[in-house]
Parts: sequence; structure tokens; C-alpha cells
Amino acid sequence: MGSADSLTAVRGSIPPQALTDSYAATTYAAYTPADFHRAGRADPVRPAPVTPSPEVLSRLAACAEVADRSGEPDREAVAVLRESGLLALVVPKSHGGAGADAVALNSCVEQVASVNASAAIMLFQHCAVTSRIVENGSPAQHREVLPRLAGGQWLAASAWSESGAGADKKNLSTRAHRTPDGGWLLDGAKSFTTSAGLADVYLVLAQSQEPEEKPRGDEPAASDSSSKDTGYGAAGQTFFLIPGEHPGLLPDTKLRLSGMRGSATGFVSVRECRVPDTARLGATGVAASIIARVRNSGASLGAVAVGIAQAALDAAHEHASRRGLYAHQAVRHRLVDLATQVETARAVVERAGRRTSADPGLTTLHSKLAASATAERVVADVAQFLGSAGYVETHPINRFGRDARAVALMGPTNDLCKELVSLSWNR
Repeated sequence: MGSADSLTAVRGSIPPQALTDSYAATTYAAYTPADFHRAGRADPVRPAPVTPSPEVLSRLAACAEVADRSGEPDREAVAVLRESGLLALVVPKSHGGAGADAVALNSCVEQVASVNASAAIMLFQHCAVTSRIVENGSPAQHREVLPRLAGGQWLAASAWSESGAGADKKNLSTRAHRTPDGGWLLDGAKSFTTSAGLADVYLVLAQSQEPEEKPRGDEPAASDSSSKDTGYGAAGQTFFLIPGEHPGLLPDTKLRLSGMRGSATGFVSVRECRVPDTARLGATGVAASIIARVRNSGASLGAVAVGIAQAALDAAHEHASRRGLYAHQAVRHRLVDLATQVETARAVVERAGRRTSADPGLTTLHSKLAASATAERVVADVAQFLGSAGYVETHPINRFGRDARAVALMGPTNDLCKELVSLSWNR
């Protein structure tokens, strides 16, 4: 997620505009204090939490077990997140949020992941989309959308991936065409969208121009940097914010995953989906440059992996305590080795969040690679440590293993992270 300052040029190229058409009037209506009261929230300006409470963690832990058994989208976990105030994490305080930085976000996501990795990835994706809106949204989008995200009325999801497009999102089949009234017509299908069917608003990535095509005269021109190869995304791509109930947007949650089973990761189609130009996020054709700045924010999916690794370590300690194994030096030292791995992964994720390295973007990529590898390794070691106790199907260690594997496959996938790190070596 890029810094707000780095996006000033993009934001400045979009003139402020009121959302006055019928689409905007029904989906981006102003949110009033009375709406917060009806939703069970005392006050829209109440300080939002930056850490989950013990009660929230306990409820999310219970949700994780149920969702893993059923494989169904975890609606209860989403309800808990909405009530918890955590969806306000990265919304600025001026719009009812907590204004949390990447360090606080990573820490919060880790804590949630330690009890419910599916909820953690839904929270992370919500915050990722929210940050894109904060950085690239028009004043009208800030005014109308951010309070809903902060209040928990809207859960956000990113619909970027496609079957056949590759992890680097360079060959999108989803197209966005201009309509005579100045709006857009979107057509295509997205895969592996977290919170599919549960989200209230989707950030959809579409090819709006061919690489050599220039924007219309009434559209802001993309900067030269937007057309450069960033390793992720391609020239001529544009982001659109589309409400979940908008005609033409159809979620499909029949996809059954082995890990992150409650995350509602599935397909989202946009078929003859008509949206006004006010749904566009950022200038036309600059999505690739926006994506390229995402990793510079320090928000790291490695935080999810650290939470899973910590959960596995906690399971090992519980087993050792229950069986009286602390008396054995070999056991104690084995647990210390595992704790050192977890703490090391946590440190690199925190370093990514602080953005103090010479290249914060690379550090964020390294943090995902390091933490996800650590999580898989720690979970496997703990499973071996548990012996037959961990071989029971219902033992949480089996869920931790499947969830840990999922982190490596989430965008940017670990293979793409390595490609992005090494991109400059062939230039």
C-alpha cells in the first residue's frame, strides 16, 4: 500500500465530483449518525480499536472451528469483525476510523490470525482495499464510502485475480468499455476473491485500454511511470469500486478450499455490469502503478503467517504442559528453537511495517516469504512434536497446516514475490 504522499499526483488529476447519478444516490448515500445507531454503534466518531479484545478473539476462535468443519463462508466471523470496530483500522480518524499505521495493522492481523486465519485474511483484504480508497479516492468517495467501511456497515474485498491471467495480473480478460453516457460497461470473471458473497463493496481490476491506446480527451492522463513494467499489473488497467448488490456483479462461493475454509474465497463475475464514472478509483489506466506502490506501505501478509505459527507454538506448549514434558531439557530446548523462529518472523514483519529499510517494498516482499516459510515449518515441527495427539482429524494443528500453506499462495504469491525481488537483476 503506497503512502498518501506518493499518490498526490494521481489524486490531483481527478477533479472533485459529487455522486449525483442514480447509481451513486442509492449506493453511496451520505451516512448519518442515525444510521450508526440503527446499526448498533453508539457514535460514528467513537475511537476505533487498534487491537482485538479478548472477547473478540474468543468468538473468532469458536467461529474458526465451525467454519473449518463445514467449509462454508464464515458469516459469523464477519459479523464479529463488523461489531468489533476492527474494520475501521486504516480509515483516517477524520472519517471515523482508527488511523492505524502498518505496524499496528500487522500486529492486529497477527492476533486475529492466531485464532482464526480466515477472519484475518478477510480483515487484511478489507484494510488493503480501504487503503487504496484512502490513497486514491476522490473527496466524494472519501466522504461517502469511508464512514461505512469504518462503521462496519461495509466489508470490502479485492477482485483482481483471474484464471489464466497469471499471478502478475498482466493478461486480464475482464474488460471495461466506455459507454455513451460517460459511464463504463464491465465484463469478465474474477477468481480467488476473498470474502466473495460476503463483501459489500468490491475493488475490481479491469483492462480499460489497450497498452498503446490513449485516454479520451476528458480523462486524466496516466503518468509516464504508470506505463512502465512494475512486475505486477499492466498498462491500461483501471480500478472500479462496485457495491456487492449492484446489477451485473455475481459472486459464486462454490469453490471448496483445503485451507482458509471460512474465508469465502471464490469467484466474482461482472456481466454487462454498468457503472458510472464515479465508480472509478484513481485515474484511468494507472492501476498498475497503484498496485506497484502497495508493497511500499509495509502491510504484510506475513502477519497472517506469524499468527498461524504462534498458534502452533501455543499448541505445543499446551501439549507439553498437559503431559508434564517441561521437565525434559530436550523438550524445553526444542520449544525454544520454535519460539525463536516465530519471533524472527515477527521481527521481519514488524520491520516491514516500520518502513525504515533502504527499500521498504523489498522488505515487505521478504517479510511474506520469510514468515510464510516459517509458519509452514513451525506447524510441521509442532505436528511431529504432538505425535499421535496431532494425528486426530479435529486437532487444530491440521487446520494450521492447511491455513499456513494458503498464505504462500495468496497474492502476491511467493513465487511472484521472488520474481518481484529479482526483477531488477535482469535489467
